[in-house]
Amino acid sequence: MMAENFTKEFFEENRILKAIIHYAKRPSEGDLQELKKILQKTYNATDVVLEEHQNDDILGGYMLQIGNKVFDNTFKLTFDKLERQLRKEKGREDIISIMKSDINGFEDEFSIEEGGYVHHLHDGIAAVKGISKAMYGEIVLFENGLKGLVQNIDETEILCMVLGDEQTLTEGTRVLRTKRRAGIPVGDSILGRVVDALGAPIDGKGEIEAKDWYMLERKAAGVIERQSVNVPLQTGIMAIDSMFPIGRGQRELIIGDRQTGKTAIAVDTILNQKDKDVICVYVAIGQKASTIAQVMTNLKKHGAMDYTVVVAATASAPAALQYLAPYSGTAIAEYFMDQGKDVLIIYDDLSKHAVAYRALSLLLERSPGREAYPGDVFYLHSRLLERSCRMDEAHGGGSITALPIIETQAGDVSAYIPTNVISITDGQIYLESDLFFEGFRPAVNVGLSVSRVGGAAQTKAIKSVSGTLRIDLAQYKEIESFSQFSSELDTSTREQIEYGQQLMELLKQPLYQPKSLERQVITLCVATSRKLLGIPKEKVAGFVSDFYGYMEENKPEILEFIRNEKQFTPEQKEAVLAELDVFKKEQGYGKQ
Repeated sequence: MMAENFTKEFFEENRILKAIIHYAKRPSEGDLQELKKILQKTYNATDVVLEEHQNDDILGGYMLQIGNKVFDNTFKLTFDKLERQLRKEKGREDIISIMKSDINGFEDEFSIEEGGYVHHLHDGIAAVKGISKAMYGEIVLFENGLKGLVQNIDETEILCMVLGDEQTLTEGTRVLRTKRRAGIPVGDSILGRVVDALGAPIDGKGEIEAKDWYMLERKAAGVIERQSVNVPLQTGIMAIDSMFPIGRGQRELIIGDRQTGKTAIAVDTILNQKDKDVICVYVAIGQKASTIAQVMTNLKKHGAMDYTVVVAATASAPAALQYLAPYSGTAIAEYFMDQGKDVLIIYDDLSKHAVAYRALSLLLERSPGREAYPGDVFYLHSRLLERSCRMDEAHGGGSITALPIIETQAGDVSAYIPTNVISITDGQIYLESDLFFEGFRPAVNVGLSVSRVGGAAQTKAIKSVSGTLRIDLAQYKEIESFSQFSSELDTSTREQIEYGQQLMELLKQPLYQPKSLERQVITLCVATSRKLLGIPKEKVAGFVSDFYGYMEENKPEILEFIRNEKQFTPEQKEAVLAELDVFKKEQGYGKQ
C-alpha cells in the first residue's frame, strides 16, 4: 500500500500521466508515440506512461482508460451500434445508405466518452465509473446484454439499477451509454399478450411487432388538453355502479386489507368491458406468479384477453422491474389513448410498488423519511396517476381510467401510503374485512367509500332508480345498531330493517359475474320500490333473478331500450312495477 501511495504521489508531483490501452492487435510503435504526444498535450503532462493489455474480444481498434474515464474506439462497439441501428431500421429498404451514413458518423460519435466500467455491485445496484455525461433515467448497456437505469449521478460515478440478474455481472464489466431514456415498444399486436416491465414477451408466443416506442416517464397532459369526466365506465358491480359511479378518465382507488376481494373487483371490471370498445391493461406488481396465472385463466375463460394486456413483475422479479412496471403499463395505455380509444388500467398493487421503491432508495443511499419510505414516494405515485385523464376532441378524445389498488394493515387507512394515494385519486372504494367475513361480497363499506365525480359519470337509467340507495343503507345500519338494545320495535322500524336487509342481499354478487346495465336497473327499480317487503331475505335474490327472466320473456322491449338508450322513463318504471305485482301473485306472495 505504501508503495502504491508513493507511486501515485510521484506521478502527480512530476505531472506524469498514466493511461491503460486495450487492443486486439498492437498498434505500431509510431501510432503509440503519436498517441502519447496527443495525451501529453491534452493533459499538460511532462510524460505519459502507457500500460498495454491485449484483448481479442474487442476485435480491433483500441479502448483507452485514463483514471475513471474510458475512451472507446473499438470495432466491437462500432459493430454493436451498427447492429442496433440496422435492427431499428429493418423496415427500410436502402440498407447500404444506412450503413454508409452510420459509418461516416462513427468517428465523430465515438470521439467523446461513451463507455465506462462497473466499479462495484451490491443488491441490484451497479456503481459505474467512466461515464461522465450520462443522463438521469438513461438506459445503459452492460457488455453481456443486460440493461441498467441511471438513478444517481455523482462527480466520480453513477449508480444504476440493474434490470435483470446482477449475478451475471462482475466488477470491471464494460458499460456503454445508449443516450436513450427508458421506454417500451408498443403496438396493436401487444393486445392479448403478457409482457415484463421492459415490454419483452413472457407468454411464450413469440416476438411482438412494435409500431412505436413510448417513454416510461412522460409528462401528464395539461388542463387545457383535457375535458370533464362525464362518460360512465360500467364495472358490472351493482354496489359500485349505483352508489360510487366511475367515469372514463377517473382515478378510483380500491383499498382494503389483504384477501378482501380487491383484485376480484378489478377483474370483474375488466370482464364487463367486453364489447364496450375499452382496452384494458392489468399491471401485476410484486404478485405471486401463481396469483397472476389465476387472474389470466379467468380472463381467458371469459374471453377478456382479446382486449387486455398484462404487464407482470412478479414477486421474484428484481425490485427495479417492480418499480418500472406501472410506468410501462401506463405507456402502453397512452399509446391506445393517443389513438382516441378508452383504456382501463389496473395497478395491482401500489403498496408493493412503494415497498420496491423504498428498497431501491435505501440501496441508492437516499435518506429514508416517514416509515422508512423516501420523501419523494408521494411524487412517485402522483406523477403516475396524473397521466390518467380524458382528452378533449382536439387531442383525440381518448381516456385512461385508473383503478389503483392499495393494501392496508388492519384497516388503517391513515398510514403513509394509503393517505398519499387517497389524496391523489378521485375517490375510493373501501373494502371492509368484517363485511367480507359476514358473507357480504363485494365487501364495499358504504360509509367510507366515495366517488368525487359522482352522478356526472352515472347513466341516467341507474341514476333514476338509485337516488336514495346510500341514504337508505346508512339509515338501516344506524337503526340496526340501535335495535340490538330494544326487544320491541314499531312497525315502521321493522319495515326499515327488513328493507335494509333486502338491499344488502341484492347487492351481493358472485365472483366473475358482472351484471349488465338493464339487469342492474330492473333490480334497483324493484328493490327501491319496497314492493319486496314480506319476501324472506334469503329468498329475495332468487325472486328478483326469476323476475328478470320473466321480464326478458314478457317485456324485452323495455330491457332493449335501457341497453341502447341508457335511460329509464317514469312510464317504463310504472310498467315494470305493474309486471312485478303480477309476478308476485303468480309466485304466491299476493299483492303488496
